[in-house]
Amino acid sequence: MAHSILVVDDEKLIVKGIKFSLEQDGMQVDTAYDGEEALELAKANDYDCIILDVMLPKIEGTSVCQQIREFSPVPIVMVTAKDDDMDKIMGLEYGADDYITKPFNILELKARIKAILRRSLLGRPAPADISSLTQRDITLDTQSRRVMVRGEEIYLTAKEYDLLEFFMSNVGRVYTREQLLAQLWGSENAGDVRTVDVHVRRLREKIEEEPSEPKYICTKWRVGYYFR
Repeated sequence: MAHSILVVDDEKLIVKGIKFSLEQDGMQVDTAYDGEEALELAKANDYDCIILDVMLPKIEGTSVCQQIREFSPVPIVMVTAKDDDMDKIMGLEYGADDYITKPFNILELKARIKAILRRSLLGRPAPADISSLTQRDITLDTQSRRVMVRGEEIYLTAKEYDLLEFFMSNVGRVYTREQLLAQLWGSENAGDVRTVDVHVRRLREKIEEEPSEPKYICTKWRVGYYFR
């Protein structure tokens, strides 16, 4: 089955180029040119990935991302202005899984999309002999990607789930930000290590009773992170 992608940008030539290139790889591509249209399509369709520009008419991209996160864990790649760190951080804070800056090479964008699809639920079924993963009072259903914390189900984005599953599968081992970036965002993505920090902070806010004093995902000073 072809992967289904939604491309959202108000620059029609950019959308046309991305759509053509992805379709050449056998993907099914829908397009939107403003935030309202993007939300309508995201609600009506089950996409495997959304490419979402920050600067959009009607509803800006960060707001669209935040609203999508209220009903879907679909992987989202934000498209930001070149070297605009605030757009990058805001996109991640509102639930984006990754970002790419304009102007970008279409081959780099395709590499990031393919990396996300490989790590997605459709592209990476859970091993048949491991249907759940439990550490203390956190349990992951690795087939449905549901998460229970202290007996209550919590909602994680696709990338937050991947990060938690990776930590829980490697208890006690310390990983640098660079190692986590390479492992979970892929060797194709030479992104900013702050991407890792933002996702760890968001994950702590969801699983920790006191995010400022984490008991699960801990910091090894000047080294990285580990799951206690």
